[in-house]
Parts: sequence; structure tokens; C-alpha cells
Amino acid sequence: MLVASQLFTDSDRQRINQAVQAAEQCTSAEIVPVVATASGRYDRAEDIAGLWLGIAGMVTVSQLWPANTAGSWGADSLIWHTTALAGVTLVGFLTGAAVVSRVSGLRRLFTPSRQMTEEVQSAAATAFFDNRVHHTTHGGGLLVYISLYERMVVLLPDQSVRASLGQPVIEQLCQSLTEQLRASGPSSALLHVIPQLGGRLSAALPQSDARPNRNERPDALVTID
Repeated sequence: MLVASQLFTDSDRQRINQAVQAAEQCTSAEIVPVVATASGRYDRAEDIAGLWLGIAGMVTVSQLWPANTAGSWGADSLIWHTTALAGVTLVGFLTGAAVVSRVSGLRRLFTPSRQMTEEVQSAAATAFFDNRVHHTTHGGGLLVYISLYERMVVLLPDQSVRASLGQPVIEQLCQSLTEQLRASGPSSALLHVIPQLGGRLSAALPQSDARPNRNERPDALVTID
């Protein structure tokens, strides 16, 4: 699994921070990029994988070692047959859960996309408040949230940004970031989309005497492990 804090070199961080500074030169808005290793624990995926493997093991044993009827030649004891089925099911469950807990790709396979979307949105909202993106003077904060494990992106604007840009533009920028993330990775994706955000925000929320850019949030990439 990619770890957010280890993914970016010092040079990557410097270039991203400089991109944020440049993007904010002509706007009163504040851009806060956040990259998280994962947005949820997804324990349920381990249980589902374990259950499937346990059932598969039980069915296999049932086919290879069918229970004989009482009184037939060479009849197996029912208690041994039942014990074998229970043992194989338990071992299968524990093995499946252990493997999925260690292989992120398998855990993603057994996790519903809806659950991942909900976890990413919830984690983005938490990052929005933890990084005080909502606490700018003119409500001009914009969180750029990337969750590596889920490969999902959220652009979470404060009230002024949402009202000025409009939801269709925000969704368009989010789609652009998602495509770049899949094509070239987090660092290149951020360096691609941050100037776009700066251009949109400078037109929608330009700096003025009434709305200067006070630089209330640090111009620095935030990583969450």
C-alpha cells in the first residue's frame, strides 16, 4: 500500500507548495492540498473474504468426503465428518481474513465501492475541519483531498468558493484531478490541477481591497497516514 508521508520527495513537496503559492497570488481563496494513505479501515472486507473461502473449503470437503449413511460398509463417523467440515470452514475463514488484511488490492476487491465513497467523503470532511479550511475570513477555503488506497478525489469548498465557482465547475475540476491521478500519480496530478484551480478562483474570487488574500492557511502539502 502507498503511504502518503513516504510518497513525496522533498522536491515534490516544494514544487506543490510553490504551485499553491502561485495559484493564490491573484485570488482571495485558500487552497489546501491533503493526501491520505486511506480513508477507512474496511474490516468488513476481511470478514467477507474469510467467509467465502471458508464456504469454498466446506463445499470442497463435502464433495471429496461425502458423509456415508449409518450402517454402510466403511461408514465414517458423523461426528468426524462434522468436525472436519467445521475445521476446514474455520481455517478457510481465518486464512482468507489474514490474506486480505495484508494485500490491499484484495481488500479493495471485497469492499463495496459505495462504502469506499462514503468513507472518503467522511474523511475529507474531517480533514476540512482539522485543517481549518472552513475558518478563513471570507469563507474562501478549498480542500483538495486525495485518498490513495481508494484512488478517489474530493474537492471540498467553503461557502464562498461553492457559490462563486458553482457545483458543475467543481465537479469538472474533480474529474480532471481524478484522470491525472490515474495517469501520472499524485504529485503530477496536483501540479496539474492546482494552476487550474488558481485560474478559476482568480476569476471567481479575485483579490481586492475588500477581499485581500491574508494567507491564513499554510501553503504546504498535508499528508495523513
